[in-house]
Amino acid sequence: MKLFYRRYGTAGQPAIIILHGLFGISDNWVTFGRRMADEGFDVIIPDQRNHGLSPHSTVFNYLALTDDLMELIDELDVEKPALLGHSMGGKVAMRFTLENPGMVDKLIVVDITLKAYGDRPHHRNIISAMQAVKLEEAQSRQEVERQLQSSITEIRTRQFLMKNLHWKGKNQLEWRINLSGINDNLGAMFDAIQTEVQYHRPALFVRGGQSDYILPSDYAQIRQNFPKAEIITIEGASHWVHAEAPEQFYQLGYGFLTGTPDWLGENQDGSFR
Repeated sequence: MKLFYRRYGTAGQPAIIILHGLFGISDNWVTFGRRMADEGFDVIIPDQRNHGLSPHSTVFNYLALTDDLMELIDELDVEKPALLGHSMGGKVAMRFTLENPGMVDKLIVVDITLKAYGDRPHHRNIISAMQAVKLEEAQSRQEVERQLQSSITEIRTRQFLMKNLHWKGKNQLEWRINLSGINDNLGAMFDAIQTEVQYHRPALFVRGGQSDYILPSDYAQIRQNFPKAEIITIEGASHWVHAEAPEQFYQLGYGFLTGTPDWLGENQDGSFR
């Protein structure tokens, strides 16, 4: 599938491909991407299938998402990019890296690991809430957010989801995301990655201190497949680490990707404040 993507920096510079998570879009990563482009990177941020401006499909699983990433790399003729992925995007990045370890320079995975997670009711509730919005009656984005508020009480989550809303025509709002396609295949998004392949280049796993997506009990499995992995906790952050602690996350990402000496700073205990 030919994906929509945003690109910052100049082709030929060291490349970073950034993969958003479920319900996300490329726009979520523009600020980080532009900062990295200013530091001399070629930054490519696609919308994954069924999200943003990329095509919709009834096929939605990690095999398809990984194939989409390979097609994008071939299309842009990118050589040995670094991959950065959050949540679902992290699963895509890990799977692609373990299937093609010689093609990836460095890997950053944000608040996700290789294990199976099980179908989480939270995600079903989000889809139901978005599908229940009466878009044909809404005259403004504020009206849509008010409709979401009764089902999705957390303002950060609502604001995150609202990025999927756009004006289809002069007076008609529409969700860009393929809610039915995602809902029909949601269980596949919680699948485990099971392989004995190891990736022997640098890898960074960043977890939120208030998130349960990566637990200390997962560290051994991470290091089995990624022997050089650093696992860093940003205290006080939840699953949306990069949005809640943008400066800490940027400093970690920049230091890791550039190989800055002592990029971990004083916190060698796996924490970052």
